Amino acid sequence: MLGLATRSVRRRPGRFLATLLSAFLGAAIIMTFNSLHDTASANDVDKVSAETLRTAASVVGGYGTLLVFFAIASTLTVNVRQRTDEINLLRATGATPAQITRMVVGEATAVALVGTLLAIGPAMLGGTVLLSVFKDSGQVAGPVDHAFGPIALMSGFCVSLLASAGAAFLAVRRAAKAARATGQKRRAGRGRRFTTWAALVAGALTASATFAMKATNAALMAPPAYGAILLSVGFALVAPDLLRTVLGRAEPLLTALAGATGYLTVRTLRRKASELSGTLVPLILFTAMATATLYMQAVENDAIKASGSVKSIEDKNLETLNFTVVGIIVVFACIMLINTLYAATAYRVREFGQQRLAGATPAQVLATVAAEGVVLTVTGVFFGTLAALAGLVPFTVVRTDAVLPGHGLGIWLAVVALAAAATLVTSLVTARRGVRVPAVEAVALAA
Repeated sequence: MLGLATRSVRRRPGRFLATLLSAFLGAAIIMTFNSLHDTASANDVDKVSAETLRTAASVVGGYGTLLVFFAIASTLTVNVRQRTDEINLLRATGATPAQITRMVVGEATAVALVGTLLAIGPAMLGGTVLLSVFKDSGQVAGPVDHAFGPIALMSGFCVSLLASAGAAFLAVRRAAKAARATGQKRRAGRGRRFTTWAALVAGALTASATFAMKATNAALMAPPAYGAILLSVGFALVAPDLLRTVLGRAEPLLTALAGATGYLTVRTLRRKASELSGTLVPLILFTAMATATLYMQAVENDAIKASGSVKSIEDKNLETLNFTVVGIIVVFACIMLINTLYAATAYRVREFGQQRLAGATPAQVLATVAAEGVVLTVTGVFFGTLAALAGLVPFTVVRTDAVLPGHGLGIWLAVVALAAAATLVTSLVTARRGVRVPAVEAVALAA
């Protein structure tokens, strides 16, 4: 089966492009920041510079590992779902579930290995640029030279390969369980519910721990930030259920505003909730992490300014870290979102052809895709905002005695605008390419 996996990747490289891009970017981010550990370990680095570099590498390394796993898991889940017929055919010809699992995991590992190898060069360049940013801000001494050593390489390969193999294993197991008896489905559902509740409870408790800390504590921002992350992960785990719930409430409004397009949108989203809900994972994570981090940093800056004190080296380190983390989240989550949307929408060429043969015009098909994008964006932004508020409110109360930051909706609107633009532009551009295929030819394509 490993030989079959290798031939599958070689003969159909386009199918694995999204996974390759996720692995490449994830490995590049992880190796870029973990190279700071190699840099800090050099003999000629002073203690202040070494502490700054290690803090940056540790904090962003934790965020990066989580994002890499979700990015690869999202794209692999879409990939495996699109190969249901192929997997069923392999089982019908005698392949066992264990053999199919080895094939899919082998494919994902091979793609991740290639992506990680390609990421070494950009990671070395990124580490050098990142070190120069710390030097320009005065947080690292000028004579410190960038080093790219075993810590960066091992972390990149280990995280990327383990995330790919683990995500592929879970995706193919989930696809196999979907074809089994109802009783087995229920057991799987209970496991997912347990994981979801564990993430939500842990997130709520972590965010609530902020109230037990002093306003001047240097680590005050950590519990609410991690609480928001855990809550967003909990919401992402039940994305299909969240999407169906929103559809139940929004169906009358969509039908009234968009007529036949709204009706078709609701029916399509309900039927493909499990597939399209993969888009909600990056949307929720991006909205929650970007909103919470940016607003908390704004609150911290205002508190320092109101106290009349000057920012210390630690304050500058924290601010640089926060903006660096947000920048990584913006880029990586957007690419993750684009990857997932492209993989899901490009696969629907046959579906678009069927709709056109049934009487829908290309404009109506694109309108339906746009309406789906709006529903997905609203759902992801809503639950991402809830997760962000769960971390932001405790931090603001403890740091300033206010409930909400006094910065208005500007930051949140910018985050929402970026999320909406990435969702709508990607889905519409991909769908437009799909409807250009003649309807009869599109229907003749393999599903």
